[in-house]
Amino acid sequence: MPSVKHDFTQTIIRILEEHFPGHGEQLLDNSELLQYINIKAKAANRGSKSRSGFANHYAIYVLIEDYLNHGFNESDDYTKYEGAQYSRLLNRQRELPFGSKLQNHALNHRLNEEFHKYFPTSTHVIIIRDVETSRYWINEKLLQVKLGKTVYKIAPAVKAIIDAYIEARSRSFDEFMGYCEEIMKLEKDDADKAIEFVKGLLKPNIDARIFEIVSYAILREFYSDQKIYWGWSPDEINPEFLVLYKTGRTNANDGGIDFVMKPLGRFFQVTETVDAGKYFLDIDKVQRYPITFVVKTEQSVEEIKNKIKEQAIEKYGIVAIVEKYMTSVEEVINIAELMLRFDEVLKNNKLHVTIEEIILQSKVEFNIDIEDDSLEDESEDQ
Repeated sequence: MPSVKHDFTQTIIRILEEHFPGHGEQLLDNSELLQYINIKAKAANRGSKSRSGFANHYAIYVLIEDYLNHGFNESDDYTKYEGAQYSRLLNRQRELPFGSKLQNHALNHRLNEEFHKYFPTSTHVIIIRDVETSRYWINEKLLQVKLGKTVYKIAPAVKAIIDAYIEARSRSFDEFMGYCEEIMKLEKDDADKAIEFVKGLLKPNIDARIFEIVSYAILREFYSDQKIYWGWSPDEINPEFLVLYKTGRTNANDGGIDFVMKPLGRFFQVTETVDAGKYFLDIDKVQRYPITFVVKTEQSVEEIKNKIKEQAIEKYGIVAIVEKYMTSVEEVINIAELMLRFDEVLKNNKLHVTIEEIILQSKVEFNIDIEDDSLEDESEDQ
């Protein structure tokens, strides 16, 4: 697979040159592991609005760290090693920046699956594991790159590259959070700048997590001024404002619904795709309960609905089934509609609270200044 070039590629080559002078580019071009890390590091210098992808980096990192800590880079004894304990690897991942909420998927299967996607003809996997004993090894063959007659042991360089990636991502997120807080301070003096900042986060190329956070902040304030009247009998009618709740972390692969509205019980799912299969999977999760889809696209609502219907007809071919699914799409909210709702929020003088919510949810998402010792479900593949 040809090596991908982006801003962080030069950092990778620089680190390789520091460890192996004159061979940086050659090593990158001849190592599947380095090429994979390079592909996954594309987000490093693109600001915090690009997807971080820490999980797979950290799975590699903790195994290489274990490899180096035991001195295997200087010996030939790794084939006799009993392997690293799963619990120690997972705990170490969660000690790393932005890692406290990481699940076990990368260690158990996702990293190897993705590596195979990028290198389908490779005879190697990155992680070797014994399911019965929960012991793990890094594939040592990927840590040795042969150029001519010389074999280069790249484990220390790989660790240094991932350290640099963590530093770059931390720095870019700190800059993003600093800008958020600066906008908060300047809001009274330069409201237009603050408004443009928020609107700039509603773009198709924005990180899905940031888009979800901003969508939630806008919709939360948009609905907060709306109220319904309800009661258990005609004599007991009570007014109640609509409240939107965020149900979990963004982009968590947990099959959950992103937002829930009280008291109407509306479900909201944020998505990047216009894919009928994805939409219907979400609908099936809740037994065809109506869902509002918030879509990170500039396509019109009509275009989105038509595409979903066309794909559904092609997939199922039965009109009655297609119609059942389509009626479960309660509403589609695209970027244009989010902009309109943000305008309504601004008319109600809620710019400040919207930005506050974006900052709060960003801190929660990236574990900044939030103490949370809770662990994710570790049952999968155990």
